[in-house]
Amino acid sequence: MPEYQWTCVTDSAAFAPRDGAGLLAFDERLWLLGGWNPGDKEHFPQICNSEVWVSENGADWQFVTHAPWEGRHTAGYAVHDGRMWIVGGDANQGHYQSDVWSSDDGENWVQVLDDAPWGPRVLHYTVAFHGAIWLMGGQTIPQFAPAGERFYADVWRTEDGVAWEKVADDLPWAPRGLIGGSAVLNGRIWLLGGGTYDTEDHPQRQFFNDVWASADGVAWEQVAEETPWHPRLYHEVAAWDDRLWVLEGHDGTANRKDVWHSPCGIHWQELPDTPWLPRHAASVTVFDDALWVVAGNNMTPDAWRLDRM
Repeated sequence: MPEYQWTCVTDSAAFAPRDGAGLLAFDERLWLLGGWNPGDKEHFPQICNSEVWVSENGADWQFVTHAPWEGRHTAGYAVHDGRMWIVGGDANQGHYQSDVWSSDDGENWVQVLDDAPWGPRVLHYTVAFHGAIWLMGGQTIPQFAPAGERFYADVWRTEDGVAWEKVADDLPWAPRGLIGGSAVLNGRIWLLGGGTYDTEDHPQRQFFNDVWASADGVAWEQVAEETPWHPRLYHEVAAWDDRLWVLEGHDGTANRKDVWHSPCGIHWQELPDTPWLPRHAASVTVFDDALWVVAGNNMTPDAWRLDRM
């Protein structure tokens, strides 16, 4: 089995603590987009902000801009077609953010679409795959923003952010969202765990620990009905070092800090002795041939990298 080691790159980055921010590796740099911290009214006057930060090494962060998109967290974040993308958002402003934005430099953002056909929804799962952006799952949260209650098990696809095609609906996996990051491995999209947020009609959140995969977004295989990692929401997923990764999250009782990896989605191994604080809704990406974990609901502006030994 491969061996790995965590390094704390910084425990006091220049940005304010936050969760649900986008973390993208683009143009040989790390980019942090938006985020949520209702306890910090200076940096998050509307609960979420639209800050853009950049770093060449994960330790030194520079503020770039207050982007023109409305502040948000747990949005869809992707790198596609030589640009960074923000796909949708949250419902914290009392409405659904069904817009699509892109940027080729992190400073100048273009609103590609104002009202996508897949809205209203939040907590969707977003990946870049086979020359397109794919959006799947998510739900409405009527107590946050008016809408009919919906829990989605569908998949949408776009090549340009403007024209969206629903490629599948009522899929065999249970409706779900609350999955951060993205996992594409061996020519397939991977759906790892997740669940649903509580609503008035469905007050019990759902938590899953199953594994699904698809080569085209239409036909899905249940690779594992159950895994050794605890069912969870607001966790992060990634594909790195020819493996799938599941990190942290919330299990319905507390934040977690466990890290799991698998070459196939069936056989999982826990990476022991995670040195960072328990958290959910962290920001995770692959950069500089390492797996990165930045900030999260631990509300500490830290950055960690995982290297193979």
